[in-house]
Amino acid sequence: MTLAIVLAAGSPAASLPTGTGETMGDRLAAQWRRAGVTEVRVAADLDELADFAGAAEGPVVVSGVDLVAHTAVLRHLVTSPVGPTVALVLTDPPTDGRTVLREERGQVVEAGTPEEVTGGTPTGIFGGAVRVGRADVPALVAAARAVAGGRIPAGGVAVDPFEAAGSVSRPDPAAPVVDRLFAALTRQRVLVFAHRVRLLVAHRVDEAAELARAEAAVAAVDEDRAELRLSVKERDDFFTTFFVSTWSPYVTKVCARLGLSPTAVTMISVAFAVAAATMFAIGGRPLLVVGAVLLYLGFVLDCVDGQLARYTRNFSAWGGWLDTMADRAKEYLVYAGLGLGASQAGFRYGWALAVAAMTLQTARHMTDAWYGVLHDEAARRPKTVGSAGGGIGDRLNAASTRVQADTGSVSYWLKRTVVFPIGERWALISLVVALVDQRAALLAVLTWGVLAFAYTGGLRTLRARWMRVPVLDTLDAALHRDDGLLAARLPVLRRPGPLVLATIAAFGAAMLLVVTLVEVAGADGTAPSWLRWAVVPVVLLLLIAGAGSAAVHNGPLDWLVPAALRAAEYLFAIAVGVLGDAPPWLIFGYVFVLTLHHYDLVARLEKRQPAPPLHAASLGWEGRSLVLALTAIAGIVSIGLATLGIYLLALFVASVVLAWVRPVRAAQLPVGAGGGATR
Repeated sequence: MTLAIVLAAGSPAASLPTGTGETMGDRLAAQWRRAGVTEVRVAADLDELADFAGAAEGPVVVSGVDLVAHTAVLRHLVTSPVGPTVALVLTDPPTDGRTVLREERGQVVEAGTPEEVTGGTPTGIFGGAVRVGRADVPALVAAARAVAGGRIPAGGVAVDPFEAAGSVSRPDPAAPVVDRLFAALTRQRVLVFAHRVRLLVAHRVDEAAELARAEAAVAAVDEDRAELRLSVKERDDFFTTFFVSTWSPYVTKVCARLGLSPTAVTMISVAFAVAAATMFAIGGRPLLVVGAVLLYLGFVLDCVDGQLARYTRNFSAWGGWLDTMADRAKEYLVYAGLGLGASQAGFRYGWALAVAAMTLQTARHMTDAWYGVLHDEAARRPKTVGSAGGGIGDRLNAASTRVQADTGSVSYWLKRTVVFPIGERWALISLVVALVDQRAALLAVLTWGVLAFAYTGGLRTLRARWMRVPVLDTLDAALHRDDGLLAARLPVLRRPGPLVLATIAAFGAAMLLVVTLVEVAGADGTAPSWLRWAVVPVVLLLLIAGAGSAAVHNGPLDWLVPAALRAAEYLFAIAVGVLGDAPPWLIFGYVFVLTLHHYDLVARLEKRQPAPPLHAASLGWEGRSLVLALTAIAGIVSIGLATLGIYLLALFVASVVLAWVRPVRAAQLPVGAGGGATR
């Protein structure tokens, strides 16, 4: 239930007649209703706005009366999935009194007069409308009271957001009231995301001539064409931009006309990937070519599901989670098909290459996700950035910003391609498997993946040391480490630090795997019996790393801890599988189930969702490793991998049902059914 409040005070536009004879406020109120809000109120002043917002039961949209916009712009703001609190941002030249702002990574990090935005060049102006998430509504009420003069609401305490933020400057009293309110809101440490107006039209007006020009611009918009173009990401990777997005919008429009949902398209893309993996597993030149084409078409549909969601404004937390999980599952199923096909073609280590590719890619994704969290946190706290004195990290950051700003240049595309994104991975697999074979495709993925990991890892480490922004301590560190009950009960080990402990554990697991592979290769494929006892010192290293669970994770590189722990667990599981002579497909399957569990955590981190409902029953990375160590000593590794893998898969499915399927079905019940569930 979304409430829209049109603030009529403090703007000369309130008295301007529109082309249809309505007042600006009445027309804007009608547009908000068409944009999908539940209720619209017109506030005469900030105190009345605070009263309306304080009584709201859901998100609140606030707009000034001087906004002239296409209704689709308002609908996009109301339905924007980027975050709970989102502000409309225009690229119009700044005018006297308008609030300017500066964005980083899609977040508004500064807002005020041009003199107050000191962290860098302003990137836009406030568009006169902001959607405030339910959790941030109290901050909106406090900001409104403070800007109105600090009057105390009944039963409450006045909060001055400028004193709270340590700011000596206040919004320009000559600025429109909605601008002063927005500046006050941002200074209360509210995380505000930016929604930039592209292709569609929005302007803020003060005079009749400006109003006439804005109305003419709105009337000239071809809404459907603009919406279709907006469904394509503004910035994407090289292969996607030039070989997919040039024609995928036509597929998007067909899907919309057929009434397909984004989730349905996601599932169709999964079917294409499974079919491609099957072709790769069977082998033979014709089927390899067919599989390559299916893989490409599956990737096109993978792009279409997001484009369809943007085109139809059909967003949901479930859909975002499913898209993230499906992307990884599809990719790893393709690796399985390549590994099986290579093995059946006579290559002994086909499954080994598939497991290696999956492990490498998962570790990369963990670092990608946590570096993104680090960068977002640094953007929200710009004053901490550079506190280490700049140096090479400062120069790398400046160089990266320059390259990203130079859209379309050779350096821009090289930077986006060298990191080996999903489009490039699927293109490489399709090309190499069609021209050569499955083994060559896996080797190509591993080679480029290792180089990309080294490139991104090195540069990100240098930049992270410069930023010195702790992120793991701002969240549930134990959850995202994937610690279990055992780690929580181990004595706390604070030195030499959680990252060092996790790295040592990963190194120990890697050494066990290397020794196991050497011994197996020298013993005609069978591990000597004494090797099973080699798991004991390694599992002790893992448990020591688990003892760092309760330590403070505020080091500049502690964002790497989750990735290091993933590497430690996966490498240990692979080593145990090899020394226990488990079938290669079983080792792959067990690690695949682990990746589902860990990608679930990452997807929830990115979508701001709580922990899985059955997470405590997953044993934790250290508990699972201890179970596998016991199976190795007992000589029942295959039974252990199969049993634990099936248990974790069942737990994952049950968590999905409890967290997503049941709530979605309940939300679809009519009012009065299912305990009063509503749409």
